Parts: sequence; C-alpha cells; structure tokens
Amino acid sequence: MNTKDKIMNLLRGVKHPAKQDRDIVELGMVHSVESEGPRVIVTLGFPKRRDPLAEYLIGAARAALVRGGYTDSEVKAIVTEEEPARKKGPEFDLEGVRNVRHIIGIASGKGGVGKSTVAVNLAIAFARLGYSTGLADADVYGPSVPLMTGTEGAEPEALSLEGREWILPIEKYGVKWMSIGYFAQKGQALVWRGPMASNALKQMILQVRWEELDFLLVDMPPGTGDIHISLLQETPLEAAVLVTTPQEVALADVAKGADMFRNKNINRPLLGIVENMAWFTPAEHPDEKYYIFGRDGGRHMAESLGIELIGQIPLVQGIRESGDCGEPAALGTGPEAQAFIDLAGKIAAKLG
Repeated sequence: MNTKDKIMNLLRGVKHPAKQDRDIVELGMVHSVESEGPRVIVTLGFPKRRDPLAEYLIGAARAALVRGGYTDSEVKAIVTEEEPARKKGPEFDLEGVRNVRHIIGIASGKGGVGKSTVAVNLAIAFARLGYSTGLADADVYGPSVPLMTGTEGAEPEALSLEGREWILPIEKYGVKWMSIGYFAQKGQALVWRGPMASNALKQMILQVRWEELDFLLVDMPPGTGDIHISLLQETPLEAAVLVTTPQEVALADVAKGADMFRNKNINRPLLGIVENMAWFTPAEHPDEKYYIFGRDGGRHMAESLGIELIGQIPLVQGIRESGDCGEPAALGTGPEAQAFIDLAGKIAAKLG
C-alpha cells in the first residue's frame, strides 16, 4: 500500500457527526494529499457555506494522521466553490448569545481541583432554582461534560437557518449542554495547536443556538494560556468564578488566575472563589469534618486577593460517584446538593 492510500485509510476514520457519521473521504471532502518524505499535507475542501464543524474536522484529521505515525503533518482547508469576500460567519459574531443574560467563566489556576464538577453541578443548581441555563464545555483537552451528564454518544444536530449554520445543544436535566467531547470519539485525544483549539472553542460558544438563557456557564481550560486569552478577548464573558482546593499548590495558581482576569487587556470581574474539597465528610457520619487538604486555605486566599469566598464544597464520595454515573450530585437532596444550590443563589444575587 502506498503512502497516499495509507493516509486515505486513516482519514476514513474521521466521521462527520452531522452526516450520519459518514467519513470525510466518503463525503468527498479530501481535496488533496501531498507527501514528501515524512511530511504530509492534507487539504480538506468545504463548500462556500462554511461547515459549522469545520474546525473540529480539521483537528480530527490532524489527530488521525498523528496517531497513524505522520507526526510531521498539516491539515489545511479551502473553499471548493468561488465566492465573494463576506463578513465572518456566526462563529465569530455574537448573534448566538444575543439573548443570554449572563455569561460566566468557571476557571481554575490548575487542573485536578474539580472545576468541571463545580461547573456541571452549578449549572444544574441554577436550573433547579428556576433559571434557564446552558453550559459550554471549553476544556478542550479534557472535556468531561458528556461523561458527567450521562450524554456520551449524543450527537448535536446542525441547523441551517436564514443563511446561518448553527449547532443545537444537547438538553438534559433542564440544562443545555455543549462540549467538544460530543465531536470526538471516545478516548480520542485532540491534538490541536492553540489557534485551532481557540477557533473550535469559539464555535462551541458562539455558533450554538442557545436561544434565551439566564445563565451560560463556560467551563474553561485550567491554567492561563493563549486559549484563555483568546476566549476572554473574543467572547463576551461577563465575569468569572475561580475554583480551588485548600492546599498550597492549588492556591498558588489561584493567584495567577486572578491576575489574568484582572489584567488591563482582559479586565473581567471575579465573582468569588469556590473552595472545592474543603473538608471530607463520611457518609456514615454527616456531622464530622476532616480537613484532608488543609483548612481555610480558600478563605485566606480570598482575603489576600480581596475576593469573596462564595462557596465551600465538601469532599463527599457521592459527588464523585454521581459524576461518574452521569447523575450529578446537585440533582439530589443531600448537603452536597444544597452547597451547590446555595452557591447558585449567591451568584444570581450578585448579578441581579
């Protein structure tokens, strides 16, 4: 089998979620394949009405080549029909979020602090309080919303309306969900450079037909890199919540996260700090508290930064179990569910 045939076989593994999972080779989207030694350049062709999943397909094709051993590869896109210059498509304007009252970033200075757990449960808590709510999973390298909400395998539909291409969110538990994880096969790593990831994430927020929402939460990637800066500068996030755990290594990164939001080129208000895993409470002894990761670290950090500590979430086995089985803890009636509902109430009161 020659090199081109090998590459085409790899590209047959890239399915288009909005085309009954037909692959990009079958759909005639592979415009050309060039190879010189180890270097491979694949060009995908798109019609002049830009495919709303274009960035995802480009990234998935690149990932397929890397997995196949072609690490020195590039995937480009061209328009297969001539068209006059026009304004940018809906993925770069604000029409999709025009009827969203509040867009809030859920951020963390580092991974592993339970940011996505807080984001998912907070979204459900808002819904339980009667607010129309959506969540955009912008954690491109570790999208966990499909697993945590029991929506793995769901395939968002594409909608063409008045010359615009939209992605329809998945609805469950009274919340509208959107995640890059819906467009990747289970276990598939998204091998994307920063600009490609940023463009895909803007699509996950701005090209989704959210309709009228009181709150849209954006589960941001951990850290303070170029993806964060792009999201904050090009999407209308109103404010942010920082999630941390009490131990020092996490708190050190909280300060960096706060500094990013306060940078003069970003300048987004911080609604407060949520201390996750604040203490451990055994299910058999609900009145007991064990401060495994330290005590009041989030409170002290909030005071030093001049930010309110707006929530403390206990480390309860049920939160982990409910997330793993796709039924978030905020759906329940226990103290952990009440902690998220209290947090949602505080944020709603702050924003009015």
